[in-house]
Amino acid sequence: MPTLHLLIKGKVQGVFYRASAKENADELGVTGWIKNTSEGDVEAVVTGSEDQLQAFVKWCKKGPSRANVSEVITTEQEETAFENFSVIR
Repeated sequence: MPTLHLLIKGKVQGVFYRASAKENADELGVTGWIKNTSEGDVEAVVTGSEDQLQAFVKWCKKGPSRANVSEVITTEQEETAFENFSVIR
């Protein structure tokens, strides 16, 4: 299954972005992780089917209601298997 690296920019910290993304990932069945960066962005690595990843990226471009996403940079990376989707603190 493909693996994507996502860098989500905008007002994405302090708006429950990571927790909401985990809920969405669990619903879609994608695995991987998500964390805040020191630059104020959110970073994620996700593995799933093409359809699952497309749906997850689409959600990431909007995020939770209090977020204001300005950009989502996606990069394909080497396939990685994860057991679940986790929030890294």
